[in-house]
Amino acid sequence: MRVTHIITRLVIGGAQENTLATIRGLRLKPDVEIKLIAGPTIGPEGSLEAEARNIFSDQPANFTIFPELVRPVHPLKDFIALSKLEKLLREQKPDIVHTHSGKAGILGRLAAKRAGTPTIVIHHIHGPSFGNFQGAFANLVFTAAEKYAAKVTDHFFCSASAMTQLYLAAGIGQPEMFTRIFSGFDLQPFLNAKNDPALRLKLGLAENHFVIGKIGRLFQLKGHADLITAFAKILPNVPHARLLLVGDGALRSDLESQVRRLGLNGKVIFSGLVPPSEVARYVGIMDCLAHLSYREALSRALPQALAAGKPVVAYDFDGANEVCLDNQSGFIVPTGDTAAAAQKLLQLAHDPALRQRLGQAGASFVKDNFSIEKMVNDQYTIYQKLAAERGRARDLSL
Repeated sequence: MRVTHIITRLVIGGAQENTLATIRGLRLKPDVEIKLIAGPTIGPEGSLEAEARNIFSDQPANFTIFPELVRPVHPLKDFIALSKLEKLLREQKPDIVHTHSGKAGILGRLAAKRAGTPTIVIHHIHGPSFGNFQGAFANLVFTAAEKYAAKVTDHFFCSASAMTQLYLAAGIGQPEMFTRIFSGFDLQPFLNAKNDPALRLKLGLAENHFVIGKIGRLFQLKGHADLITAFAKILPNVPHARLLLVGDGALRSDLESQVRRLGLNGKVIFSGLVPPSEVARYVGIMDCLAHLSYREALSRALPQALAAGKPVVAYDFDGANEVCLDNQSGFIVPTGDTAAAAQKLLQLAHDPALRQRLGQAGASFVKDNFSIEKMVNDQYTIYQKLAAERGRARDLSL
């Protein structure tokens, strides 16, 4: 079974880590040959290109970067990328094309159709490309593009059922075309995460500090500004609280300005870029995680924190409530309600027993649902099912 994955860029992020973990796992299947196509990694988020090259170190020709496959809409580059994708897919003759992210998802699926081979096309929805987080015109364009690409799509993988509901409500696909597959990760480092005194000292955190963590790119719609606002609300009642922001991105200077404006200097710590292999160490020193994002199917940070036994406070966005089970492993609050978020953080700060109960329940849920092995096997099972159905359909047409 020949499978080609296509993704827009290999920055440090959940969709990208998911894709590389999937590829690494599928390469262990004896009947699967994997190839990867990506655009250039541009941006302050950090790069996973080196990891991808390491995965394909024994078959470097199976990893291709197209400079024209860029994230912003660019008619000339998009046309060139589409043409190059079509040409390469004609040469590769994959049995399955598995696309990820917005731009690669559209161009990759159209290229697979244009390549003319009897290819099965799967699109992996890691987060919505349309929704109330953007303007009406952008919504119209992206919804239309997704509807068009859906005509050449055989199946969708969704990291949260919320994505299935969103796409069906927009008239994209049929219910039987969608399968929820949680985004698995290496659980062991998080299950074993400990409070590391050396790391706390490095970050300027004292033993008695109540650490609220946030993991994610400093980028629009990730909710960092809301979290800083909520954090400021709890400080009068929890003066020993500290906010740890793990990650970097384009909004760092804006967020640092907000911290200064609110008089939070020394109380909000920016870690900067942290390699994925080090994230568990940072989770280990947190007392809870707050994820006030406005958009993403299901943030990897939520199950990572829960695996380490850390309760979560999250906005009710997309699939957050599918892993942050309200009053069971954390708290879900209305999106945009910083006062409600502050109240839940205050509750966690004052109740260690509650933190322990919620964290333990979350760790148990994540262990059952978020292993890499389960994620890879779930995708592989659908690959086999679709291939068998395609084979039967081909036999009936003869």
